[in-house]
Amino acid sequence: MRDPDGLERLWTPHRMAYVQTAGDEGLTDPDLPTCPFCRISRDPATSHDDRMVVRRGETSYAVLNLYPYNPGHLMVLPYRHVADYTELDDAETAEVAAITKQALATIRQVSNPHAFNIGINLGPAAGGSLSGHFHQHIVPRWSGDAGFITVMNGTKTLPQLLDQTRDLLIDAWVD
Repeated sequence: MRDPDGLERLWTPHRMAYVQTAGDEGLTDPDLPTCPFCRISRDPATSHDDRMVVRRGETSYAVLNLYPYNPGHLMVLPYRHVADYTELDDAETAEVAAITKQALATIRQVSNPHAFNIGINLGPAAGGSLSGHFHQHIVPRWSGDAGFITVMNGTKTLPQLLDQTRDLLIDAWVD
């Protein structure tokens, strides 16, 4: 049955934890960067928003996407705030590649996906909602993961909470 506004509702109360913490803490505290990726630093003691970090390197890190397409959807990015792939220095480029390879091996070990999408959206017109800070998506894929609810209702269901995914990946990380 549709509500008077014509929309059907799929209730997902567990998502409230992400909605309540997403987005504006840097905007209300002038001492914090407004970029959510810049609030994560090399040192966990000085990071402001690192609860979803899976792996830290010298120049780059891996963090779970707060709004994942599939379980294990993470991003690899430099600590330094640059917008374009061409702005990465050699060390950042090498470490983004190394962490990407490690993430693929780790996700394969933990989740045994059938495939992956690895993608970079450079600029807002390419779909980059946080295009000011370069990041590369790694999305595990399974045959049939776009089921009827996604196709018919434009809704994605996720079988695992982010904290659980993070813990699995951290415990199994492949160096």
